[in-house]
Amino acid sequence: MPVTETTYPILSQFLCVVEYITGMPPQPLDATPEQAENAQNRQDEVTGKKHLPKGVVLGKDGKPCRSCTSFGAWAQMAKKETTTPATISTTTPPAQATSSLQPPADCPPDVEQLGRSSWTLLHSIAATYPEKPSPQQQTDTRQFLQLFGKMYPCWVCADDFREYMAKGNEPKVSNRAEFARWMCEAHNAVNVKLGKEKFDCNRWDERWRTGWKDGRCG
Repeated sequence: MPVTETTYPILSQFLCVVEYITGMPPQPLDATPEQAENAQNRQDEVTGKKHLPKGVVLGKDGKPCRSCTSFGAWAQMAKKETTTPATISTTTPPAQATSSLQPPADCPPDVEQLGRSSWTLLHSIAATYPEKPSPQQQTDTRQFLQLFGKMYPCWVCADDFREYMAKGNEPKVSNRAEFARWMCEAHNAVNVKLGKEKFDCNRWDERWRTGWKDGRCG
């Protein structure tokens, strides 16, 4: 029977006080995983909170953010919502929520697919940037990057991008090579946070504009 429903009134009263003060239902020391889960579910019902799988990031509206979350974590959350309530914390940022699972082609992109597509776009813009941009083109590019950092669907990623630019990494847009290298370095800053290898920015031209010298890009 539940811990607070003991045959000893004094003990029952004490445990109720513990629950009131700590906000958590008391659990026996040898509680089974099922008992622990039931206790957490009971607490969630009282507080109105829902614990989500690791890697699920909440949007600014307090709801799970699909664009901020890997497909694997999102699928796990959906599975738990249709079976049993989840009991795992939701404080892990998307940088630590990588997954080998990929969403079907006709589904909304997850944080990883969105990131890959976005970096492809940004690098391609930099690779085709004018070698001698006009003052207006330079202004437009700076404004574009600022707006990109505000409108990017993953708000955690967007905040991180704006913070990167604000900390002495203002976009360098005086010419194509400078802009392309700046973009590469910005991408590498994210790679470091994700635990990935840094790309050799001396090879940005081959990777994003001319193709590799071995001819495999045609």
